[in-house]
Amino acid sequence: MQRPNGFTLVEILIVVVLLAIIAAVALPQFSNASVKARESMLADDLRLMRTQLTVWKGQHRGVSPGYPNGDTTQAPTEEALVAHITMSSNEAGATAPKGTAGYRFGPYMSLIPESPVNGKTTIRVIADGGDPPTSPSDQYGWIYHPLTLTFKADSSGTDEGGRAYFDY
Repeated sequence: MQRPNGFTLVEILIVVVLLAIIAAVALPQFSNASVKARESMLADDLRLMRTQLTVWKGQHRGVSPGYPNGDTTQAPTEEALVAHITMSSNEAGATAPKGTAGYRFGPYMSLIPESPVNGKTTIRVIADGGDPPTSPSDQYGWIYHPLTLTFKADSSGTDEGGRAYFDY
């Protein structure tokens, strides 16, 4: 008697069950990896922005970025901060497109990074005399306080260790 080629229904069911068990074990590890990647990206973006803000201040007479044309008598703005980081500037803090004669500093970054937690690029700039928030609002991607050169994520939630994203 000749046995037909192919698999029996029982053999196929055993393979399907084994694959389901492997998937049940492996999938949580992959989903956990995306959370860890987002947390790592947040920490790296904050480190990079804080470094560039410090470098900008060091090259511009100790004035923090965000003040229009480097003028500390004016209120700091998000537009001025973005220009200071993404465009060339002179020592006084005026900005111009990259390659403009007399504007030898920068650009420090090509763009403001998107918050990996809430997906926003907007920055809440705290004016001089204003107090930085003690908790996130999730309305912006970032919070910046030029007086103290503080740059934070405006994101609620915590990482796997229980540390708030706002406190990174």
